[in-house]
Amino acid sequence: MIEIAPAAIRPDHATEVRPMATECVVCRSPRLHYLFSVAGYRIVRCDDCGLLSTNPQPSDDELGRIYASDYFLRGRSEASQESVERLKSRTAGLYLDLIERYRGQRGGRLLEVGSGEGDFLVSAIERGFKVTGVEYSEHACAMASKKMASRCPFEIICGEITDVPGAGIYEVCVLSDVIEHVRNPRHLLERVHELLCPGGVIFIATPSLNSWSARLLKNRWMEFKPEHLFYFDSSTLQTLLIDGGYKDIIEQPGTKSLNVGYIAGHFARYKVRGLSWLADLVYRLTPTKLRHKPFHVVASGMVQLARRADHPKRHRLSIVVPVFNEARSFSQVFNRLLAKKLNGLETEFIVVESNSNDGTREQVLRYSGHPKVKIILQNVPRGKGYAVRAGLSQVTGDFVLIQDADFEYDIEDYEALLEPLLRNRAAFVLGARHGGSTWKMRQFENQPVVAAILNQAHWFFTGLINICFGSSLKDPFTMYKVFRRDCLYGIRFECDRFDFDWELVINFLRKGYRPLEIPVNYRSRSFSEGKKVSIFYDPITWLRVLIRLRLSSFDPLCEIEREREAIPEPADDEQLIIGQT
Repeated sequence: MIEIAPAAIRPDHATEVRPMATECVVCRSPRLHYLFSVAGYRIVRCDDCGLLSTNPQPSDDELGRIYASDYFLRGRSEASQESVERLKSRTAGLYLDLIERYRGQRGGRLLEVGSGEGDFLVSAIERGFKVTGVEYSEHACAMASKKMASRCPFEIICGEITDVPGAGIYEVCVLSDVIEHVRNPRHLLERVHELLCPGGVIFIATPSLNSWSARLLKNRWMEFKPEHLFYFDSSTLQTLLIDGGYKDIIEQPGTKSLNVGYIAGHFARYKVRGLSWLADLVYRLTPTKLRHKPFHVVASGMVQLARRADHPKRHRLSIVVPVFNEARSFSQVFNRLLAKKLNGLETEFIVVESNSNDGTREQVLRYSGHPKVKIILQNVPRGKGYAVRAGLSQVTGDFVLIQDADFEYDIEDYEALLEPLLRNRAAFVLGARHGGSTWKMRQFENQPVVAAILNQAHWFFTGLINICFGSSLKDPFTMYKVFRRDCLYGIRFECDRFDFDWELVINFLRKGYRPLEIPVNYRSRSFSEGKKVSIFYDPITWLRVLIRLRLSSFDPLCEIEREREAIPEPADDEQLIIGQT
């Protein structure tokens, strides 16, 4: 049974037993290690995926005392309570705007889990939704029914999500500041999956370990509370959604509508050393007429939206192989790829040939009848990035891997690269050439000066990415980039040359993915052996894309809306697609 941390504990549920977890709820790893304590409760970290959780969890009796009738933050007077309700209504409006932008439509059947006193449901009714709320607290249910008495249609269920009848009936399910409270988020998402209709949307708002406040305050973060049982970051929540049968995940900042009075009241209840007194001082210094003036703020939260998907019977890996003038190596490399067996995975190959002039195209066409191979023939060689983008547009697998048609990288590293994705430890993996006991970067025979210049440039450009985007990568330019196909959703790529490596990694960083770097085997080839990067021109393109992405805003919803409204383009007469996987 799914247990949502209750506002009032029924007598027959009362117990002082503190539930103890033996494995991570996201990746199922048993490696849970103690970090620190919050109000006497131990916070542990999963060493594999990074999820933080309270372990053991508070008992039912302890949660019952926490979720008393005065749990919800209320105004001290009727006027201040009306101000609080207006803030909640404004925040609900922000959330509903995101839901409508993501769906591309309004209305439908909406379920809110943990509906509280009904503020969000009231706003949803005004947007044309037929609403159902489920809430454990009898007092909150009574308040919600009173607020919506003059509105219809609505339904309030006093209980848990397991008390919601039916299956496949809701277009939208909202979990606003709920998932961090439940005893088992995986079970909650599984039940939501059952309740949503095909293609239905789930909306989750929760505190984020990626937020500026979490990074600044560390273990003094105001979201570390006894009633918060789990603490997600972008990657762990997305991993849980993917594993729960959801797709097309995007993340947005958790913007809320607050005012000075509400913030001061929050820090008065939840004391934070060094901040509570400051919030009270700001409140006292703020003119009375401005204390309740609302403003938008992103303090500690994130929002993720996703669609219900069917659970795959078997995972598929899509391998994108860009090819240009690789006649010396293509056939041998590709035969090894076709012979490669990966346990538990289907494979498909998307070969993008860019009008080579050394006989490579003829070699590629020999595989046109293979059932696992799709071939894209381009009439004009516009660069590796252009070829990879064409390949990505055709992938159908759950995971994507980019593979060059030469011998620099070892395909025997595939298992190590895919293992974190299959075990839900990561969504994005880089095969790093820096690992191990030997230097595996550029070692050109008879060209030591060129090798030294390129190696120094590698660290310089890596440092730029780390500084500009708050990462700690060692090899962002590796060819081996392995990721969930869902990572691509809501991102528009534009680069055609080797700057595409930058564009892909940076956009994944901006979307909230932090890659796991795994050492791989690597043998560098020289320019005489076919290396195609330009020492003089390509660095200019790298700097150009870094500056463009650093200075531009990132909003996946804008790209989703653009694609939805775009007029279908005619077939590209510069490329031909052969084969069907």
